[in-house]
Amino acid sequence: MTFPADLAPAQAAARLDRYTVIDVRTPGEYASGHIPGAHNIPVDHLHTALPELKAAAARGELLMVCASGNRSATACAELAAADIPAATLAGGTTAWAEQGHPLQPSEGAPKAWAMERQVRLAAGSLVVLGIAAGTRYRPARLLAAGIGAGLVFSAVTNTCGMAAALARLPHNRPRATDLRTTLEALQQ
Repeated sequence: MTFPADLAPAQAAARLDRYTVIDVRTPGEYASGHIPGAHNIPVDHLHTALPELKAAAARGELLMVCASGNRSATACAELAAADIPAATLAGGTTAWAEQGHPLQPSEGAPKAWAMERQVRLAAGSLVVLGIAAGTRYRPARLLAAGIGAGLVFSAVTNTCGMAAALARLPHNRPRATDLRTTLEALQQ
């Protein structure tokens, strides 16, 4: 079985019924809107789901999805290391929605902000705090400088330490029952 490394949203939509779609975003992001039929396994819990994903891949094609394509590419690399073939949705759910394809919110789930928006709020708040506190206590300006340096590092390395920290907040973590339910569904 061969898989393209990236699938454009139109390609994925045309064959969506052939894929087991795995959304690797945080539960909060997933709840705010996901591809219909997608299962949520956050990228940092992917190692837990390897046996179930291997079984699902044996039955059909896997499509990994995130907001922009970065985390799903990371997930595909982790799966490839475990000898599990998977494709990634180019541009993620952002490109999917921009091309007019539907996103399905989780029933009864509070609407959570996308991780990128959470990072912008946290980074902006810390910069403003550092500058404001710096008017009274000069060394506090180093907070703003540190956040700025972290954003530059994030852009250069295409990683985000702040997103990793925010992903550990309760609204972004999967509940054990949700992950267990998802893994059971993948076994069927």
